[in-house]
Parts: sequence; structure tokens; C-alpha cells
Amino acid sequence: MIPPASVVEYDARWPVWFAEIRDGLSPYLKGIPHTVEHVGSTAVPGLAAKPIIDVDVVVPAVDLVPAAVAAIVASGYQHEGDLGITGREAFALPPDAVHYHHLYVVVEGNKPHQDHALLRDHLRADAADRERYAALKRESAHLLTTDRAAYVEAKAGLVEEILRRAAQSS
Repeated sequence: MIPPASVVEYDARWPVWFAEIRDGLSPYLKGIPHTVEHVGSTAVPGLAAKPIIDVDVVVPAVDLVPAAVAAIVASGYQHEGDLGITGREAFALPPDAVHYHHLYVVVEGNKPHQDHALLRDHLRADAADRERYAALKRESAHLLTTDRAAYVEAKAGLVEEILRRAAQSS
């Protein structure tokens, strides 16, 4: 499945797609304490985004990460390690994936989990920052077809600013 390479207006189907992904994982994670959270731009009503659902499987302790990783691999995903972000385990999609998504295992309260939740929750609550972020995403969207890393880098400064302010106010 080829990752979407455009920024589109918010789609009310995104929460439904998240629920389908979550429900598909649920039988494999049975017996492992966890929650599954919809994070990223598609989790923010009204925010323009790449139509990629970001999903965090959140476990309460680091010693549960290996069991969660094994369960997700058993469901058809391929474990990719942390991809350079300590505290976050990433997965490649199974061949039968219906919706393009990013899947991670994180420990509740660790930096990757906090960053995902803080950004999502702040953008849900702050219309001005939500629009600033959407405008920057639209402005940088042309990079998605040539240099995805540059697209991420173009957003990094604003994301860090928002995370700093969100952490101070929480």
C-alpha cells in the first residue's frame, strides 16, 4: 500500500477507520493491559491532514512492550523497531490492511506518548493553532511527493512550539 501523498480537508470517516483498525487489533492484544488511542492529525476534528490514521497501542509499563510487539506481529504487522525515536516501537502494515495507518507501541506517559497526546489534545482545543498547523501543512504538502523528510522537518518548529506551550499549560 502506497502512503497518501497529499494533505486533504478533515474527513469524518477517519474516526471510523481508527475504530476498525483498533477492533482488528483487539483480539491479538487480549490479556495484555493496554489502551488504543487515535493520535495524529486525523484525530483532530476539523484539521486538514494526510489521510493516514496514527494509532498508539499504549501499555502501562515497559515490561509489557515485548508482549504487545509479539501480539501485533502475530496479527500480521512487521516490527520495524523504534525508527530513531526512543520509547516508540513502529510497525509496517500487514499486506491486507484496508486503511493506510501508522501503528506504534508506547508506554503510558513516556515522551512519545506524551507528545502524541499533548499535540492532539491541544489542537482539538485551540482553533487558532489548529488553523496555523493546517496552513503550514497545506503550504508544505508539495514536499510529500518528493521529500517526505523535508515535509516533516517543515512542520517541526511549529510542532515543538505547540508542544512547549501545551506542556506549560497542562
